[in-house]
Amino acid sequence: MSRYTGPTSRINRRFGQNIFPPCKAEERAPYPPGVHGPTRRRKVSEYGVGLSEKQKLRFMYGLNEKQFRLTFARAKRQGGVTGENFLRLLHLRLDNVVYLLGFVRTRRAARQFVAHGHIAVNGHKVNIPSYTCAANDVIEVRSKASSRQLASRGVEENQQRVVPAWLTAITNDTFKGTVNRLPVSEELPVDVNVQLIVEFYSR
Repeated sequence: MSRYTGPTSRINRRFGQNIFPPCKAEERAPYPPGVHGPTRRRKVSEYGVGLSEKQKLRFMYGLNEKQFRLTFARAKRQGGVTGENFLRLLHLRLDNVVYLLGFVRTRRAARQFVAHGHIAVNGHKVNIPSYTCAANDVIEVRSKASSRQLASRGVEENQQRVVPAWLTAITNDTFKGTVNRLPVSEELPVDVNVQLIVEFYSR
């Protein structure tokens, strides 16, 4: 399955939460997409519930099915709690870290920002959105005028965003961020039941 590039409001309405930034249409129609949206009632199987949680997390981080499955396999090989490992690997993706630091407005924009070569990690250009950040990594917007201009706009739009404690953002002039440490379980996403995803892939 390829990466989703369609209407974001449709996905938000399907899952009943803001996977992507909400738009005006969702205020007018806060029910599932489709002609019969508010009247449809159907029983969801156990398999369907697991699939829904998997899709929700996949859309949230903007991965295609192959990338998602490979990340899960990597988490499983690490030992320990697979679900926690999985969420941590997703959270430490470079595009997600760039998003959390407030350099861009959405994860979609962060993926594009990284892929277009606007980011350096520890002084070296990295254009791979799936790059896994490590403790003490320094993430910096490159000194090109175009890169700084885009980051400046992103910081201005994200003034209200709270940077998590495991990251430090310096956005005034340098547009740098530091991974202070790896996120602990309490700092990982809580609006997805990752155990259902683990069970889904264990079938």
